[in-house]
Amino acid sequence: MCPYCFSHCINHGSSSSGNKRYRCKSCKRTHSKVYTLNACKQSIAEKVTSLLKEGCGIRSIGRILRISAVTVLRKIKAIAKQLKKPLISFGKEYEMDELCTFVKRKSRKRWIVYAIRKDTKQVVDFTIGSRTNSTLKKVTDTLILSKAVKVFTDKLPNYRSFYRSLLPNSIHSTKYRGTNHIERKNLTLRTHLKRLSRRTICFSKNMVMLHACLMIYFFS
Repeated sequence: MCPYCFSHCINHGSSSSGNKRYRCKSCKRTHSKVYTLNACKQSIAEKVTSLLKEGCGIRSIGRILRISAVTVLRKIKAIAKQLKKPLISFGKEYEMDELCTFVKRKSRKRWIVYAIRKDTKQVVDFTIGSRTNSTLKKVTDTLILSKAVKVFTDKLPNYRSFYRSLLPNSIHSTKYRGTNHIERKNLTLRTHLKRLSRRTICFSKNMVMLHACLMIYFFS
């Protein structure tokens, strides 16, 4: 039986190590029941996801699973590519905030802007960039299109500019303790993702890996 679509399989020769291979008649993908290399095992993606979300770095995951760091990077990118952002419900309340980090060097600051539902605490959308209106607008536009009842933010001037407000005054709120849940989420992110910890030798070397790790943490 095919492990990808659970359809019928037929014989498809053998691998270089002598293990028998099979080919699915429906999806045409090939697989083997026994793999010599750990990186080829079908359960490796789940293990990489679990370890990444528990605060392990790239090299730590490689040592635990006995695969190379390059393979871990490739697996993370492949897993993130298959994930999609969830559909947003209409008429809900949200909290929005920004989390500071850096890419490659501390002088290259980047901000993770994201929003969560106030009732379920689930992340609905995020983006990465500089702390400017163009970056914030990518998330605020999503919340406006979802007909949000209320959006709670901090008192960052960008949200309520005199010339151009990112959020309508009717749904925007900066009340005291309005962003309690997302502020706690910031602490959880720094605890669970090693590249976001404040004092660590782990950091993101490029935006692609940072985006991929956040996709896995938020939506897997």
